[in-house]
Amino acid sequence: MQKIEIKAEQFFELLKLKDTSMWEIFSQMIDGNEKEIIFLDNEDKILFNYILPSNTEKLEEDRKEFSKQFSDKLTNLN
Repeated sequence: MQKIEIKAEQFFELLKLKDTSMWEIFSQMIDGNEKEIIFLDNEDKILFNYILPSNTEKLEEDRKEFSKQFSDKLTNLN
């Protein structure tokens, strides 16, 4: 499995500048092979990782699950 390391802060700043979502970027990276995307902080410590699926259908399932979990967490904060 290919591993891709991404500096989280710069990645999310770029998404803001380009006005795009990480899911759009992820969909462009799909090539039929799973990839491990490793998000790093500025000191190269692992913040979190994500296994990019080999197809867009699974990516869409992941996006929906992420959105649900994120929404649930926001609801619990209020």
